[in-house]
Amino acid sequence: MSTLSFHDVRVRYGSHTVLDDVSLEVADGQTVGLVGESGCGKSTLARAAVGLAPLTGGQILLDGRPVPNRGRRPVQMVFQDPYSSLDPRMTVGESLAEAMPERLGRTARQAEIARLLALVHLDAARAADLPVRLSGGQRQRVALARALAARPQVILADEITSALDVSVQGAVLNLIRDMRRDLGLSMLFISHNLAVVRYVADQVAVLHNGQIVEFGPTAQVLGAPRHDYTRHLLAALPGAVPLKEQM
Repeated sequence: MSTLSFHDVRVRYGSHTVLDDVSLEVADGQTVGLVGESGCGKSTLARAAVGLAPLTGGQILLDGRPVPNRGRRPVQMVFQDPYSSLDPRMTVGESLAEAMPERLGRTARQAEIARLLALVHLDAARAADLPVRLSGGQRQRVALARALAARPQVILADEITSALDVSVQGAVLNLIRDMRRDLGLSMLFISHNLAVVRYVADQVAVLHNGQIVEFGPTAQVLGAPRHDYTRHLLAALPGAVPLKEQM
């Protein structure tokens, strides 16, 4: 795996600045949680890394070189909505095969599809299914498998559990932890849910109004936050101690 670095990244749409000199590093084999309220620029940062949001300034580098946006894509993104991220006309197997960097013979392709489905804890028989036959959690697992099919060096997971039922979220989060352990994946895990980030991330970056206001080890940032905005996010968690009682 590799290191993904954001250096003074700026994204502006007209007069509106979405990201303002954001610098962040997703180190080799690490999971970095990116948290903040809706509209703070979290998804824009991820989309910029895969060429879906144009930079106004700064650089996004993979191991010191610009992230390629053509040919093989070493940085892969998994989107929030598992119902729209898969082509409804393509079987699971066809979706996975399309994402593979090489065109394999039939036997090798079927073996690779089965391997990818096993990685996300799905039976190989699911390869013949259309997305309509899958639950939300199963679709998100297929979306993860599709990202892995491209043999990425870094995965960007954008709110991948927020559209799922609570009962399914835990299974997907456990899968993320398993993938990180078994594959050594580098991952930027984007979420507005600090409890989810606490479970999967090694480090946490807090984004507020397009700027990183706090960054550090998960236990440190969420256990002893230094910035008022981080404390406000923590206070919004169910069962959290009100801010005045924390002071």
